[in-house]
Amino acid sequence: MPHILIVEDEEKIAHLLSDYLTEAGYQTTLMFDGNNVVSTVKSQNFDLILLDLMLPGKDGLTICREIQEFSKVAIIMVTARVDEIDRLLGLELGADDYICKPFSPREVVARVKATLRRITPVGNSNTKAQAENSVLELNIENYQATIYQQQVELTAIEFNLLKILANSPGRIYSRAQLIDMVYQDNRVVSERTIDSHIKKLRKKLNAIESDNELVQSVYSVGYKLVLS
Repeated sequence: MPHILIVEDEEKIAHLLSDYLTEAGYQTTLMFDGNNVVSTVKSQNFDLILLDLMLPGKDGLTICREIQEFSKVAIIMVTARVDEIDRLLGLELGADDYICKPFSPREVVARVKATLRRITPVGNSNTKAQAENSVLELNIENYQATIYQQQVELTAIEFNLLKILANSPGRIYSRAQLIDMVYQDNRVVSERTIDSHIKKLRKKLNAIESDNELVQSVYSVGYKLVLS
């Protein structure tokens, strides 16, 4: 039974999340401030942490940094302010996902499930990256992408963008992050260039699956991959 640590100062929200996660088959531990989170993570085994950004005592950003110094536990950051996502992305904390309040508890459970699936090793990650439910399969050796069992022809840039987004479905990547990760030779690339490549990528994916927008834009933030 996966063990989830919920760090949330609003006790009603914490207990509500705990109820939904317990119903979904997870074990939960609740903490309502940030003071002893790091020591608790050191002394107990958790599979994932739901970590609120604004906490009494030690804040979520500091806790996230300190945990990542000694643990690879999955972390989903939670914030009540949409504009904080820009700062979280800019800091490149390495959190596995970000959720904004208000949220649906069912959405949180779905994000937890998706994150835990992503971090569970499957197959040979050096040659093939597979996304949940076999919606997407990427063959990294020959730059081939398969969507819903149909092969789609992508340029190298489009393939690399899709690969980055597929590494963490649901996670929002800023344009600046995508530029840094795709163009590692430090060339000067405008954000409009990324927008153009994403537009072409989405068109090719939508030609195969028009009912679901797999690559979605998040206004003023960036892009994410949503699999269903």
